[in-house]
Amino acid sequence: MLLFCLILAHLIADFYLQTDEMVKDKINYIKKHIGHHFLMNGLVLIVFYMFNNKEIGIINNLIILLLFIGISHYFIDFLKIKLQNTIKFSNEENLNQVSFFIIDQLLHLVCILLAGQFFLGIDLAGIHKFFLDGEKLSTVNAVLFTLIVIIFATTVSGYLIKILLGSLPNQLLTFEGKYTFKNERQEALYTKNYNGNRALAEEYNYTIFGKHDLSRGKLIGYLERLLVLVLTFYSAYPAIGFIVAAKSIARFKQMDDRNWAEYFLLGTLTSMFIGITLGILLREVLT
Repeated sequence: MLLFCLILAHLIADFYLQTDEMVKDKINYIKKHIGHHFLMNGLVLIVFYMFNNKEIGIINNLIILLLFIGISHYFIDFLKIKLQNTIKFSNEENLNQVSFFIIDQLLHLVCILLAGQFFLGIDLAGIHKFFLDGEKLSTVNAVLFTLIVIIFATTVSGYLIKILLGSLPNQLLTFEGKYTFKNERQEALYTKNYNGNRALAEEYNYTIFGKHDLSRGKLIGYLERLLVLVLTFYSAYPAIGFIVAAKSIARFKQMDDRNWAEYFLLGTLTSMFIGITLGILLREVLT
């Protein structure tokens, strides 16, 4: 139970307490960010100690554990920042940035698992029982594991897809129409040496594009992956096709633009892959 709580504390500190401003300027906010991790992990360990004070020592199992998690998190984040500044990814190298993000999160997870192994006496070798031997989790652990999977299916995967796709290019904005205004002024007849009218014409062209609501798109992505997660859990794979069809119908007119179609397809396939993978993982662990 404590191991799942520590993973939840990490996800909350990394994805809910960390603002966009902190992400953009992480080197200046790294101390504040680490403070969030100390706060969340400290609360988890204090509550756990209050209910299990006979099983764990406050010095060896709490304070040293908290310092290990905080210091390891600081060095992982600091190393990531330095490497990113050295490599200086361009906007087109989204796949490399995704790799950095995944490796960063895996390293944090490994540190939490090692902390459980060395300071809490958790047998990491016994984890295979839940995957290979069919041993079921307790009710509390099942709820905690489900919460972790839901966070991965929504916030974590949403951030990963955002990095993969990058910002929406201006040329992929929704075309709504083109308007032309023409102003023509007729003047008096030329002098007797010239037969005809003298006129001054001005023409103005305006192209109208619709700006996408990113918050609405984020909510749609969350609901999409949660639906895929639930349908996969119950092995209702044919129903997943209706989700893809609904998205395609909503964007039917924009599919004529090849750039938009590729952008849409990449995001949809990534979202579906994450939702199905997490659904299978949840089903294998809980059932």
